[in-house]
Amino acid sequence: MPFSSGGLSDGVVNEHAFSPQDRRVVYRVIAERRDMRRFVPGCTVPEDVLARLLQAAHAAPSVGLMQPWRFIRITDDTVRRRIHALVDEERPRTATALGPRGAEFLRLKVEGILECAELFVVALADKRDVHVFGRRTMPQMDLASVSCAIQNLWLAARAEGLGVGWVSLFDPLPLAELLGMPAGAEPVAILCVGPVPEFPDRPALEIDGWAYARPLSEFVSENRWGVSAPSA
Repeated sequence: MPFSSGGLSDGVVNEHAFSPQDRRVVYRVIAERRDMRRFVPGCTVPEDVLARLLQAAHAAPSVGLMQPWRFIRITDDTVRRRIHALVDEERPRTATALGPRGAEFLRLKVEGILECAELFVVALADKRDVHVFGRRTMPQMDLASVSCAIQNLWLAARAEGLGVGWVSLFDPLPLAELLGMPAGAEPVAILCVGPVPEFPDRPALEIDGWAYARPLSEFVSENRWGVSAPSA
């Protein structure tokens, strides 16, 4: 099976397929999604747009229909600054763990918490152990479900012309305490949302020279791990 980034055929797979134009829009929003760090300060996001983004997130698939996601909208500037402080506390620790690349990491802009129009904390709900369907052998499927919800929100935001930045540089316990989460709940992501100056044509970490995306062909095998699929 060949893998390429070629154009979308107008052929219809079956009667359930979207129109060619609609399919192009879906693939375009996936291709143009970016993890954003720079936001236009002083902007707002209309409430109806926020409602659409959250509804898109809530429409995500979840194992056993457990819907483990919880979204906390941060509207208090003091809480926002305390969240920013938690991220700042983690930066030097991550730099130390990176060893030789630590100084390079500290030069990167890794979040837009104070500049973005909207800030959300996404968490795993408490009492997840009662959900066994699909999780008996793979309990981490709750996190996979939350990740699907975040991706839905991310893609919907791109379609609305808004950027999203996923911040994971924080210690979960202090953040959970700050937001009054019950025992068993766990923060997964800090999401910065809002208008951005531009959407770059490639990931920010590539532009900054930190890492470079590898081609799809390196990640697909056939029948057994590491056995490359034959080319056409």
